Amino acid sequence: MARYRYRYNPSRLVYEKVPYTFKDYAGWALKVVAFVAVVALVSIFTFDHFFESPKLLDAQRENRFLREQVNDLNQELNQMAVVLDNIAERDDEIYRNIFGAEPYPEHLRKPGIGGADRYQEYEGYENSELIIEAQKRVSELERQLVSQSKSFEELFEIAKSKAEMLASIPAIQPVRNEDLKRVASGYGWRIDPIYKVRKMHWGMDFTAPTGTEIFATGDGVVVRVERKQSGYGKNVIIKHGFGYETLYGHMSQIKVKNGQKVKRGEVIGLIGNTGKSVGPHLHYEVIKDGQKVNPAYFYFNDLSPEQYEAMLEQSNAANQSFD
Repeated sequence: MARYRYRYNPSRLVYEKVPYTFKDYAGWALKVVAFVAVVALVSIFTFDHFFESPKLLDAQRENRFLREQVNDLNQELNQMAVVLDNIAERDDEIYRNIFGAEPYPEHLRKPGIGGADRYQEYEGYENSELIIEAQKRVSELERQLVSQSKSFEELFEIAKSKAEMLASIPAIQPVRNEDLKRVASGYGWRIDPIYKVRKMHWGMDFTAPTGTEIFATGDGVVVRVERKQSGYGKNVIIKHGFGYETLYGHMSQIKVKNGQKVKRGEVIGLIGNTGKSVGPHLHYEVIKDGQKVNPAYFYFNDLSPEQYEAMLEQSNAANQSFD
């Protein structure tokens, strides 16, 4: 800034040099400081409201990623809960029923958990609700898994004392997987292939080439051998004891005789197309205490979970039976 300024003197009609005073310099300094402060405040406001810092952007990206991960975790936990519920259902309705045991108590299968402040440490955050929900699902599944493990331990102790029963239960497929063309029809309402009306199909139809071996699915005694031109054609019934019987229909050959004792896995006949049948297959039934039940519940001895699910899918897909 110049050291002097000029001011017009009207009495002398001339411009005179007037030096700047300290007050003038102080005023200029205050104006500059005020201008810089205003520019700084406007800049800070603008960047805070209209621009995001790299650190903030990184934090937001990380939050989105973690939120997605928690959402995925909750979905996986829900799927695990469905699988565990299915295991519990099979435990009560199949395994325990087979051994004559009472269903595992519900209050033990799904025990409660105390403590209202159990999840207090997760509260107060942007994604608290998601995290608390995931923690609750994990805790619930942990309790159910422990309970299911105890139920299986109890069943194992029962099973050890019932070796004869285990050998007698019809626990395998009557036809080897590698011999099957497909599971043509399962247990349930199906279209009759001859009369074209909906009828209850009381067993499962396994299609395979004529002459394929058929196996006894549990230890027992042959109590019926029939060679008919209608109905189940050439068929066999095995009595396994403990309330169980199995029927094998539409054979081309019967390899056992009435009163004969058989072991699980022993060949009892060959697949055929005899009786009321529209193609080579085995019609297989399981009877428990005089009532026909779904044979699919009893393939726990020789099928993996994946094979079991595939078999159910095939048997349920068919809308028409083979007999």
